[in-house]
Amino acid sequence: MFMTTRSQSEVDHVAAAGFAEVYAPVKPYLDDLDAFLQSQVGELEPEVQEHVRYVFGHSGKRLRPMLVAYSGWEGPGQTRAQDLIKLGSVIELVHLATLVHDDILDEADTRHRQETAAKKFGPAAAVLIGDVLFSHALKLAAEFDTNEICRSVARATSRVCAGEIAQTYQRGEVNYSREFYFRVIQLKTAELFEVACRLGAKVAGYSNEFSEAAGLFGRHVGIAYQIFDDLVDLYADESMIGKTLGTDLDKGKFTLPLLLLLEKLPAEEREALMERFNAGDKTVAADFTARLHDFPIFDEVVKAFEHQLSLATDAVAPFAELPPVASMQKIADLVRAQLGRIA
Repeated sequence: MFMTTRSQSEVDHVAAAGFAEVYAPVKPYLDDLDAFLQSQVGELEPEVQEHVRYVFGHSGKRLRPMLVAYSGWEGPGQTRAQDLIKLGSVIELVHLATLVHDDILDEADTRHRQETAAKKFGPAAAVLIGDVLFSHALKLAAEFDTNEICRSVARATSRVCAGEIAQTYQRGEVNYSREFYFRVIQLKTAELFEVACRLGAKVAGYSNEFSEAAGLFGRHVGIAYQIFDDLVDLYADESMIGKTLGTDLDKGKFTLPLLLLLEKLPAEEREALMERFNAGDKTVAADFTARLHDFPIFDEVVKAFEHQLSLATDAVAPFAELPPVASMQKIADLVRAQLGRIA
């Protein structure tokens, strides 16, 4: 496993400094976005307003709206800020809905150091809360002058759900391959990153060529971000990260570190472990995890992570003269800096 001589407090300081640098220029945008989201609670039926406010209160760093803002960046006093605020809100609502549903499927108790909606309100209510968020996102998307926004968001939502179905409900016949893994994370995670960047550039009036390049940037950043999340699940400290960890293998999700482990294990041991796993042996997860540290798997996964970030920055490099690009590169650097929290 890759090691560092920095203390955890130093790592946290560096990561926080990197986030602050990226966050500061778009803070007014994110403040307006939060205010807009809160205003939308009043548009919902009274019976669900408390539930939605609770979900809004545990939404993390707003990375996807940040991608919207930076992909459409025109500098201070942006002329299309209101459209970008609405677009960022649409993307964030879809993202929050997927988190609510994911936590139900994963039976997760905590997220951002707070109870998940499923834990607080019960899984049945949480399903409906997620549906409300999805529905309201599409309602807002339909308010744009062009139907491209609604069409793109609806397609992205469908693809996110397809990725969850592929991962969750095909576990009995999962193709334990890297191809399957990358297909699932492109659908589940990278899709929203891609649509946030592509539509952010489009709404701001940039060319189709740059909008498509921005979308590719988002796709590769999204894949890298999911690879990081998969490392977190196996290598991080739960009290530091603030969410339930170790759930992937328990729920039958073979992420990249585990796929690499299967490739490296002797055939007899691999078959024995998979036989126990397929038989429902709940103790096999600990044996998988223990073996991870016997191979340089962490370093290999980091290489895959870095490769995706390189593809992201290469995608927008030909447009370096445009206002969004320098800030988008900082987003990639921010994602890279998060690795220090578990390395």
